[in-house]
Amino acid sequence: MAETGVDEVMRRAGLTHGGFYAHFSDKTELLAEACGAAFDAAVPNLDRISSGSTPANRARLLIDSYLGPRHRDNRGSGCLIVAVGADMVRLRGEARTGYARGFSRHIDRLATALRLSPDSVRNRERVTQLMSSLVGALLVARAIDDPAQSDLMLQAMRRQLRRQYCQEPLPSTERSPHDFMRAF
Repeated sequence: MAETGVDEVMRRAGLTHGGFYAHFSDKTELLAEACGAAFDAAVPNLDRISSGSTPANRARLLIDSYLGPRHRDNRGSGCLIVAVGADMVRLRGEARTGYARGFSRHIDRLATALRLSPDSVRNRERVTQLMSSLVGALLVARAIDDPAQSDLMLQAMRRQLRRQYCQEPLPSTERSPHDFMRAF
């Protein structure tokens, strides 16, 4: 991302080099705007999530769609956090500030949509934990070159996160032999 020059960006947009500076002072300003727009593009998905009748339904919808093969395989239209999050640490100035601002606004919107806890501080904390788990799992699933192994990883993480955020019980075949309380 940082290596792409202004000339290349403008050529792909079908515009001239000079037109760039009529709108942006430098490339980092463009990146900041692009990050804000990408986070804003997630709003329709958040509206769908928000319509779930319970916190468990809302969390399940997010978990299943985020950790689905379709999202994993469509890298160009997927989550901005997975796509550029690792690159942000190398940027400074407006680009990084814009990303951080967009990310914080995204977490706030996600917290409003999911409503995992009536306590606003706890809700934001749980949403941040869930989002971190989702991002990490998708990043790893995309990095695995064996589709079957990647699918298994996505399935395992969906099950784990459903247990954690949707209170779905462990299937009887997955119960730990050391979980003596489940025996009663």
